[in-house]
Amino acid sequence: MLIGMKTAHAPVTQNSAADIYDVTTADFETSVLKASMDRPVLVDFWAPWCGPCKQLVPMLENTVKAQGGKIALAKINVDQNPELAQAFRVQSVPMVVAMYMGQPVSAFAGARPQSDIDQLVQQLIALQKQNMPDAPEAMDIPSALKQAQAFMDQGELGAAQEIFAHILMQDDLNVAAYFGLVRVMIAAGDLDQAQNMIDTAPDHIKKDSGFSSINTALDLACHAANVGDLAELEKKVSSNPDDLQSRFDLAEACFAKGEKDRAVDLLIDIIRKDRSWEEDKARAQLLKYLEAWGFGDPASVTGRRKLSSVLFS
Repeated sequence: MLIGMKTAHAPVTQNSAADIYDVTTADFETSVLKASMDRPVLVDFWAPWCGPCKQLVPMLENTVKAQGGKIALAKINVDQNPELAQAFRVQSVPMVVAMYMGQPVSAFAGARPQSDIDQLVQQLIALQKQNMPDAPEAMDIPSALKQAQAFMDQGELGAAQEIFAHILMQDDLNVAAYFGLVRVMIAAGDLDQAQNMIDTAPDHIKKDSGFSSINTALDLACHAANVGDLAELEKKVSSNPDDLQSRFDLAEACFAKGEKDRAVDLLIDIIRKDRSWEEDKARAQLLKYLEAWGFGDPASVTGRRKLSSVLFS
C-alpha cells in the first residue's frame, strides 16, 4: 500500500523512462516475457529506414506515458535483432505485438490512427484487471488524494505520481487523480506529456469544471518556460524597483520554479505601485495563477487574501 510510505522515490522522468525502453535478443526474456507477467507490454518492431515507423513510435510513446505505468513499450530494431523478428514472423515494419502473461494477445502491422492504439491499450488494461482479483480495491481514495497533494506541496513529484497513478488503476474515472497526474507532469517540466494527457482526456474529464484550470496551468507553464534567467531578472528588479515589467517577468520565473508565494508577492507589489499598469495586467496574471493552482491550494488562499487587501485598502 502506498499511503504512508516514507521511502525515496525516483523523479517522474525516470518513471516514464522505465515504461519505454529498447530491447535486444539478450534481454528479451527479462524485459518482455517476464515483464509482461506484471503488466501488458507493447512490443514495437521497427527499423531506422522505415518511414511509417517514425510516425507510429511517437504515438505509441505518448499513449504509454499517459497511462502512468499501467502498460510498457518495448522497442525492437529488427535490423539489429533479426532472430526476434523471425521468431514473431515479422514480414513488414512497423509491427506491434501486445504481450501479457508471457503470451502474445494481439497484434497489428503498419501505421494505425491514434484511436486504434488507444482502443488496444484500453482493452489490454481491461484484460489485466480481469486477471488481478487481488488488486487493491480497498484503497481509501480521499486519504490517498490528500497524501498525494501533500507530496506535491513538498516537491516529492515521484511519490505524488505513484499515488495518483495507483488511484487511477483502481478508479479510472477519478477526476481529481487525473488532474493531479497532469499537475505532476507540469511541475516536473514534462509539458509534452501533460499536453498529451489533456488532449486525450476522456469526455467526463473535459466536461469537469476544473478542466479549464488545468489548461490554464499548462499554458502558464509553457509561457514561463521561455522567461529569462531568474538571477538576471532579480538583478534588474533590485537595480530598478520601478521597472514593473522586470518585476512581472520575475514573477513568471518564480511561477515556473514553483516559488508560488514569491510570485504572488511580486504581482501584489506591482498592483500596489500601479494598479492600472498595462491595463490591469498584474491582477489578471495573479488570477490566472490562482486558477492554475486550484481553489484549495495554500498559495491560492494567501493570494486571494492579499489581493483583496490591496484592492480594498
